[in-house]
Amino acid sequence: MDANIPAEADIQRGMMRAEGQSFAQWMETRVARKSTRSYDWDALKFQADFDPKYRRAQMRYVGTGGTGVNKDTNTVPSAHFTFSTMVIPAGNIGPSHIHYDVEEIFFVMRGAMKVVCEKDGERWETVVGERDLISVPPGVYREEHNIGDEDALMCVMLGSPKPITPTYPPDSPLAKIKR
Repeated sequence: MDANIPAEADIQRGMMRAEGQSFAQWMETRVARKSTRSYDWDALKFQADFDPKYRRAQMRYVGTGGTGVNKDTNTVPSAHFTFSTMVIPAGNIGPSHIHYDVEEIFFVMRGAMKVVCEKDGERWETVVGERDLISVPPGVYREEHNIGDEDALMCVMLGSPKPITPTYPPDSPLAKIKR
């Protein structure tokens, strides 16, 4: 990255057609096929190692998401968001965490998820099922519980191409774990 070019400009440049690249070659870099990716059960393994109820997997399509994985080159570049799918086994939980820099969208494709949100001592929860969506604003803690009897499948989108890694509530045991 050129030190004189802001990071956002570098991201934008990464989306542009490279010199000498055919239109077809360029457009192929904009396609993320399911057949070329696999679920990454290690992206959040540090959480599952602490407690197996946190085991879940990410399949990245656009950018690398908010899981802290930074080296996946098999994604479509983006200047404004990330997009992945997440498998959450029956009974498992995405632990309470917060993104201060981005909103996060969960779109349930299969299953039923209880989403719990907290801010400034107030707590709210809802159940989202197939084809339901929730957009959680920045600065709001969120956790997701698979309340169904089968694996849930969600699309997850974050409003930045390189979101800051989320943090956990200060009283959470995960707040003390190093990735």
